[in-house]
Amino acid sequence: MIYPKIPLAQSLLQIFLAKGITNIIISPGSRNAPLTIGFASNPAFQCYSIADERSAAFFALGIAQQTRKPTVVVCTSGSALLNYYPAFSEAFYSQIPLIVVSADRPQNKIDIGDGQTIRQVNVFANHSLYNANLLEAASEENDRKINEAINTAIAKKGPVHINAPFEEPLYETVSELSVNSTIIASAKVNRTVDNKDLQDSASIWNKADRKLILIGVNEPNSITEEVIKAFAKDESVVVMTENTSNVCHESFISNIDTIITPFTDEDFKKFRPEILVTFGGMVVSKRIKAYFRKYKPDHHWHIDTIRAYDTFGCLSEHFEVEPNTFFEEFLPLTSKVESDYFSQLNAIKELRKEKHNNYLAKIPFTDFKVFEKVIGSIPKNSQLQISNSSAIRYAQLIPIDSSIEVYCNRGTSGIDGSTSTAIGAAVANFKPTVFITGDIGFLYDSNALWNNYIPKNFKIILINNGGGGIFRILPGHSETPVFNTFFETSHKLTAEHLSKMFGLDYFTANDELSLSKGLDLLYSQNTKPAILEIFTPTEENNTVLLQYFKELI
Repeated sequence: MIYPKIPLAQSLLQIFLAKGITNIIISPGSRNAPLTIGFASNPAFQCYSIADERSAAFFALGIAQQTRKPTVVVCTSGSALLNYYPAFSEAFYSQIPLIVVSADRPQNKIDIGDGQTIRQVNVFANHSLYNANLLEAASEENDRKINEAINTAIAKKGPVHINAPFEEPLYETVSELSVNSTIIASAKVNRTVDNKDLQDSASIWNKADRKLILIGVNEPNSITEEVIKAFAKDESVVVMTENTSNVCHESFISNIDTIITPFTDEDFKKFRPEILVTFGGMVVSKRIKAYFRKYKPDHHWHIDTIRAYDTFGCLSEHFEVEPNTFFEEFLPLTSKVESDYFSQLNAIKELRKEKHNNYLAKIPFTDFKVFEKVIGSIPKNSQLQISNSSAIRYAQLIPIDSSIEVYCNRGTSGIDGSTSTAIGAAVANFKPTVFITGDIGFLYDSNALWNNYIPKNFKIILINNGGGGIFRILPGHSETPVFNTFFETSHKLTAEHLSKMFGLDYFTANDELSLSKGLDLLYSQNTKPAILEIFTPTEENNTVLLQYFKELI
C-alpha cells in the first residue's frame, strides 16, 4: 500500500476510513496531492475525479443525497475552494451531509504575495456546521477536530469544512503509516417527545375540526404506511404534499397551487386550518406560503430533529423528533372529531381535476403540454431529478406515479448545480434516472457532463423555450429589450454540439408527434446517456399557464 509521507494527510485518511466515509470526489490540483495520493491508492475508497469544482461539489451532493452518508470533496488551495460554496450552502439548507477538505498553504504563506493563496480559514463560516482549521503537524488536537467535523456532519445532517495546510514536498510517499490516529465515535441520540407535551397537544388536536398537514421535501419511504393511513381516514385532516415530498395517497392533495389559486377571500377564511402540522424540508409553492402568512392557523407545529423554520410567522411548537416517532406516540392519544373539512376540500380537488384535464386536452404545444407528456412517460420505479425555476413549478401541477422517487435542490432553489446533482445521484442510486431541466439551468451547469461517470441509462429531458421562462410568469414582465436581455436571458443556443462533445445521444422534438417519437427513442436505448431537447414557443408559454388558473374556477 502507498501512503502520503505527510503525517497530517495520513491522519485524515485513517479517520475517514475508520468512520466508513469512502465516497471521495477529487478536484485535480497540486496542493491536495498528499490527499489525492492517499485516497486514490487505497481501494477502500471510491474516488471520482471531476475538474470543475462547482460541478464536483454538486456531484458529491447528489451522492450524499442518495446514500444519506457524508460525501467528501477535496480541492487544492486558492479560488478552487470558493467554487464549492453554492453546493455547500445547498447542503446546509437541504440538511445533506457534505464534507469539504481543502488543502492550504501554511499560514505564514497567506497574504504575503505567494501564489494561489486566499484566506481559507473559516471561509464557509456563515453556512458551515463545523470548521476544522488544522495545524501542519499531526496531533491529537487535529485528530479531535477531524473527528468532530465528521461527527457533526452525520449528527446534524449538513456541511462541514476541514482546512489542511501542507508544506512542500507534496508528492513523497511511504509504504507504512507513521501515525496512529485517534478515532472518536459519533454520539447516538435517541430523541423522544415529552409525554406531557404530547398530552397537551393531543388535547388541542381533539378539539379542532380543521387540521392541515403540509409535507415539504422528504426522503422516499421515510413515512410509514400506518401513519399515512391514519392521516387518510381522519375526516378532520387534510394532507397537502408536493412531488418532492415523496409521500403518496389517493386522498392527499398533491397539486396545491391548482387547488388554492382560484380561492376567494371567503374560501381562504373558510379553509384556514386551526392546526397546521409541517414536516420535511422546503416547500415549493409560493401560494401556500402566502396563504398561511395572511390567514394564520391558530397553531403551527413543526416536526424535525434539528430545525424549525418559522416560515409562516406563527410557529407555536417544535417537536425535535423524527415524524414517524412523533406520530406513533401522538396518534394513540387522539380521538375522532366530526368534521366535513376533508370532504369539502376533496370535492374541490375533484372539480379542479376535471377542469385540469379539460384544459390540458385543448392547449397547444407549449411548456405545459410538454410537462404533461414528459411526466406521464417516466418509467415506473425510476428516479426523477428536476431542476429549479420553471421546471419544478410545472412539475407540481402534474401527477407523478407513486413508484417514482422525486428530487430537486430546494435548499437554496438555485439552478447552478442541478445537472451535476442529478448525475451524482444517478451514480449512487442504481435506478434508471431521468433529469428534467430548462435551457438556462442546463447551459449554466454544462460542465456537469465533463466527467467519466455518467450512467449509460441516464436521460436528460431539456425543455428549451429560448430563455428564462419563469420571468414571463412573474409579476413585472414586459416585452422590452431590457426584459429580454437582463431578465429572461434570451438566446438561440441548443445542446446539440455539447451532446456530441461529451458523447451523449441527442434527439429533438418541436411538436406533439416528434415529442412522442423522441420519448420512444430516449427510453429505447441504454447504451449511453442521452438528451432529448424539446423546443417550445417562447411567447405562448406564459399565456397558456396563466390562463390555466383562470379556467379552474
